[in-house]
Amino acid sequence: MTYRAPIADLLATMSQTRAANNLPAETEEAEPVLEQAAALAQEVLAPLDRVGDRHGVSLGPEGVRTAPGWREAYETWTAGGWNGLTAPEESGGSGLSQSLGAACFEIWSGANLAFALAGLLTSGAIEAVHRHASDDLKARFLPKLVSGTWPGTMNLTEPQAGSDLGALRCRAERAPDGSYRIFGQKIYITYGDHDMTENILHLVLARLPDAPAGTRGISLFLVPKVLVDHEGRLGGHNDLRCVGLESKLGMHAAPTCTMSFGDAGGAVGFLIGEEHRGLACMFTMMNNARLAVGLEGVAAAENATQKALAFARERRQGRGRPAGPEMIPIIRHPDVARMLMTMKAYTAAARCLCHLTAAALDAAREGSDTAARREAAERAAFLTPVAKAFSTDIANEVASLGVQVHGGMGYIEDTGAAQILRDIRIAAIYEGTNGIQAIDFATRKLPLAGGTVLAREIADMRRTVDKLQAMAQPGFGHTALRLSEAVTALENASAAMQSRLGDDEVEALAAAAPYLRLFAIARGGTALADLALARPEEAERVAIARFFAESLAPAATGLERIVLDAGAALADDPEAWLRALD
Repeated sequence: MTYRAPIADLLATMSQTRAANNLPAETEEAEPVLEQAAALAQEVLAPLDRVGDRHGVSLGPEGVRTAPGWREAYETWTAGGWNGLTAPEESGGSGLSQSLGAACFEIWSGANLAFALAGLLTSGAIEAVHRHASDDLKARFLPKLVSGTWPGTMNLTEPQAGSDLGALRCRAERAPDGSYRIFGQKIYITYGDHDMTENILHLVLARLPDAPAGTRGISLFLVPKVLVDHEGRLGGHNDLRCVGLESKLGMHAAPTCTMSFGDAGGAVGFLIGEEHRGLACMFTMMNNARLAVGLEGVAAAENATQKALAFARERRQGRGRPAGPEMIPIIRHPDVARMLMTMKAYTAAARCLCHLTAAALDAAREGSDTAARREAAERAAFLTPVAKAFSTDIANEVASLGVQVHGGMGYIEDTGAAQILRDIRIAAIYEGTNGIQAIDFATRKLPLAGGTVLAREIADMRRTVDKLQAMAQPGFGHTALRLSEAVTALENASAAMQSRLGDDEVEALAAAAPYLRLFAIARGGTALADLALARPEEAERVAIARFFAESLAPAATGLERIVLDAGAALADDPEAWLRALD
């Protein structure tokens, strides 16, 4: 089954989530853009998805070579201006909303996850350079980043420094001309080298000789693959190279490189922001990327659901109950229908969470006054770890269910169901593991603005429950009751988490992941209900909201219990868990 862009679902979600952030709908402007994005996805990117998976990438004397058709597809992508969709107009971008950018990125990721990954990193690099680089660096490099002519990468990880960036050893030295020389090795660098463009702009974290220890001593540098003079002309090759490619579970078409800097005297780099304050600049890029990774999860879940639905409509097994004369499509078996509805409801909820975040980013830029923009920025920061973690967690669950719906055929590569599961597995790991997202959410976002951001979210959920309770439409079943229970569970768990912060952080950390999941279920369930309430005549939206509330949201009360009890044993006897794991 060939991927089809879910334009109607995207337009409905965009409209509702923008309204939730006090922004006007963009339907009239967005629809033709999404149709063009879908044409690119379905006609150019999707046909290359299996090609890239089977062919992979290779490293030779001239560097990394991508799969057949990859370079031509990238040229089509950049020629259409897609790379700079949300970039500032003054830098050559289209200046469109984050909401519309999120919808397009989902479409491209659904068609070809490995290809879309290149644009994800460049988009983050654009944000970092635009916000933090000097005017000279912006003039030399930003237009090329925006056009996609020179894509960007993110160079953080080292063999001894994964999630703990304070342990990184890559070093920088000041040069007399005001530039820097970079020395060291970085691993797991996505699209660190390839043959799609004439240059690549690496954003590299490194430490100066006089840097303080830990994360406060990290600086950020722009290090081009090919040197560029002040007029923007290309020169010789910089002192950096890809020295290895990872052999991976999935994402075979996206090169994951080991990069070596400074083997022959030092790679020329240019400081972004201030010395020793590079991590703050890099987090601009990382936060942008985290929402995009959440959208990768939505895209993979959507693709898995489409494939499973198509297969279930065609595959005939069993004769039903009571038994009929002929075998029936497996979609008519209740357990298969349950799996498919689970896939569809989780995907729709994750899409809502990502678009609530994207619309909040838009509101932070477009808000009517300073207070409104500040609240929107707080909401975007608050929701980002939830959008990333929940969407990628459910993507793994939905992709696994997709294999299950296919049965034995799902385990065979020819259906494509297995590739989705292999490709999306990384999304819960990179750009900050989902455990780190949960810790960030519990320890930094929960107390944000004195807890008022959380309070506003819960109040918004309560308003949705009140609307459901006030109506008398039988199609919603027990939606109001189950979502009310989920929000109550969230309130109780939130109070427990807030009381532990700064007081009993062992228990808070142990409960962080189930707490994030609990929040996502309550927030995602109420967002689906809002979508259904806005379109009660669309029976499928009501059915999805009801299924989520009645079949998935009840997990909230169990998660509440886990949050309340989690970590007690660890706090009482820290060595007990270690002994149990010995």
